Amino acid sequence: MRRLIDALADDTDFFIEQVQLTAIVFDNSDDVTIWATTFFDNELHFFHLGLTFQQLDLLLRVAAERAEALQEDVADALATVRDWPCLLEYNSEANPPVPLPNVALKLSCTYPADLFEDEEEGEDDDTFDISMNADSEEAEEYESGQPHNIFYLEDVFLRIEP
Repeated sequence: MRRLIDALADDTDFFIEQVQLTAIVFDNSDDVTIWATTFFDNELHFFHLGLTFQQLDLLLRVAAERAEALQEDVADALATVRDWPCLLEYNSEANPPVPLPNVALKLSCTYPADLFEDEEEGEDDDTFDISMNADSEEAEEYESGQPHNIFYLEDVFLRIEP
């Protein structure tokens, strides 16, 4: 399985279909992260999707016959969670991935926060810097300015069959 970001020609907004949710991750903020897969260019790709709770609710409502059960899972998890982050997984035989049938998602790329930081000349930088070995395979992935495999949801489109 490949990272979706590696299959994109550029970092413009784009559409994906055939999406399956494999996990919902809540941290202790107002944000949610979805782990998902999609078929893109006839290959299976994985990606992460940063959402607000309103966007999560919208995605859960378009999950066809599993919509109600997913909404109950989320409500139960948020009502009973004691340790953060809270993870709901949908990647087993008992709890299979959740397809979003007849749905197209318009996504946009995210970038590392350090891409937009303004550093003033002469200012001492007291932050701790963890550097990766430049020869490692992962170094390129974390290179400053490179988009992450995390996307923002711009819009949701439904296919209406006659």
